[in-house]
Amino acid sequence: MAGAITASTLTTVAVFLPIAFVGELAGELFRPFALTVTMALLASLLVSLTIVPVLAYWFLKSPAGSAAAGSPAVRETAARLAAAARAQAQESEQKSRLQRAYLPVLSKTQKHPVLTLVAAVLVLGATAAMTPLLSTNLLGDSGQNSLTVRQLMPAGTSLADTSAAAVRVEDVLRGIKGVKNVQVTSGNAQAGFAALTSSGAANSTFTVVTDEKANQAELQETVRTEVGKVAGSGKISVGTQQGGFGASSTVDITVKAATSEDLRTASDAMVQAMTGVPETSEVATNLAASQPVVQVKVDRAKTAAAGLNEEQVAGILAATISPIPAGTVRMDTNDFPVQIGKGTRFTSIDAVRNIALPASGAPVTLGSIASVEQVDVPVSITASNGQRTAKVSVTPSGSNLGAVNAEVQKRLTEVSLPAGVTAELGGATTQQAESFQQLGLALLAAIAIVYVIMVATFKSLIQPLILLVSVPFAATGAVALLLATGVPLGLPSLIGMLMLVGIVVTNAIVLIDLINQYRQPRDGRGGMSVADAITNGARQRLRPILMTALATVFALTPMALGLTGGGGFISQPLAVVVIGGLVSSTALTLVLVPVLYRLVEGRRETKALLRAMQQRPEFAEADDVDTEFRDWTTGMVPRVTGRRAAPGDPQ
Repeated sequence: MAGAITASTLTTVAVFLPIAFVGELAGELFRPFALTVTMALLASLLVSLTIVPVLAYWFLKSPAGSAAAGSPAVRETAARLAAAARAQAQESEQKSRLQRAYLPVLSKTQKHPVLTLVAAVLVLGATAAMTPLLSTNLLGDSGQNSLTVRQLMPAGTSLADTSAAAVRVEDVLRGIKGVKNVQVTSGNAQAGFAALTSSGAANSTFTVVTDEKANQAELQETVRTEVGKVAGSGKISVGTQQGGFGASSTVDITVKAATSEDLRTASDAMVQAMTGVPETSEVATNLAASQPVVQVKVDRAKTAAAGLNEEQVAGILAATISPIPAGTVRMDTNDFPVQIGKGTRFTSIDAVRNIALPASGAPVTLGSIASVEQVDVPVSITASNGQRTAKVSVTPSGSNLGAVNAEVQKRLTEVSLPAGVTAELGGATTQQAESFQQLGLALLAAIAIVYVIMVATFKSLIQPLILLVSVPFAATGAVALLLATGVPLGLPSLIGMLMLVGIVVTNAIVLIDLINQYRQPRDGRGGMSVADAITNGARQRLRPILMTALATVFALTPMALGLTGGGGFISQPLAVVVIGGLVSSTALTLVLVPVLYRLVEGRRETKALLRAMQQRPEFAEADDVDTEFRDWTTGMVPRVTGRRAAPGDPQ
């Protein structure tokens, strides 16, 4: 068993090697996982080859071993007893329910290989038909018991009005069942002119901590509904906090335009087109609304005539509008800021024009040396490669990111954009596509590495291909169980598929290794025929294969049921894929692999026996050789007869 155990363990270890080269989100998440599994598997291989045999020697002593130091007669008697016990155990095992259920299936599939292969192809066809029905996502709900609520009031809203609106929203949040704590931040920490040119005064951000036992998806939808009922609350968006994985939770559309007008038109058209996409909760754009500001344009000639300059005018305005910072005062261990004056609150444009400015002669007003107008300006400008950009974000409400992505792409092609404006998908859609592509390449690389290891183990190019047939059938159970449980296909599911490449070939390696051993000559006698080797090998390996498969299934069951705590968003899809794939691949390994092995090796055996019989002396001088091939599935060998040519026979 040492060779089979080593090869099967190395194939499982090898599938994690490509993860070391997977980048971005998938690599960051699963590279430590792959390293942990690799070290655990190598340690288990060492234990199985060293400690387990010693424990078996201590606790599983045979009668022959206990009498090894006795007289020859005693040793001979003990050997006979051991042989009799072994024969009785084998006979008892053959009569077990497990063997009685399996051997007839094995025999019928061996006699009808074509029907078996047709059934296998139909199973693969059904798998391919089920795959489009799967929902897809990136990581799914991370299970965090917190969410973020953002409130945006109309541009120009004062901090006092923003705070009052935030209080109303906060009261509603605190009254929702399942909400534990609410923290709110309104406005910004800027002062002076920075406060005038920032839109922070119109924004409020709520950090909501929820009950860990509550259904986070349902609670988030409840928060969205209840907060939306608050009158005069402005525009509100609800979303989960980032979990530190760098994964986007929205489908983003990046719009690029040469002018602000075209960008605004395209952004509005995109928001309108994406509103109402199934399985989405909201559509938002980061294109900031215009904010009314008072714009002062200083006339340099008039300012110089009054004995002032632009910097002096700006300083006087700042001191008039806001208190003048005058350092800090330390009392005991506390520092307190010191400000001079209280600042002036203006209620009209004319009041700003009438601000008195000290001049070299008589005081002048601001309006006499500068134009003072109220204009609307964008709060922020985002540009990329010289083009104005805006991002329209579509927030999925369900777990089927793939369906949302498909619908967004469809609507995107139908949007009429101004000339020169471009739009492209990004966010979670791009991350999902890149991660799926990288893991797909890792899956192909893992299959290639496993094939190389099996070629070195079996010293054959054909037999490893027979074993790799188990891999596509692992997808059958994986896809079926994903559909049955409603778990979407995402990064954790693909890592489970990658694990299956190494796990499913383990059973096939153990089976084929024993069949090959039965076919090898030993003790001066020839090996078994292909048919006998398959029957005895499959019968002997039935129990170990089922035991290892069931042990893995039962170990992963708590993860599949979501009983592993906060990490369930990763462990549950992975466990569901491995359990489903292991069940289907194990069943097909015990049936399909023996059929394929006999199709390949049985014909080789037939041709080899024919060549060997034709080289016998009695056939070497025969002029007419009659060769009869019986059905290879019956286990019969070819019969070759010959006779010398008689006078008068045709040439």
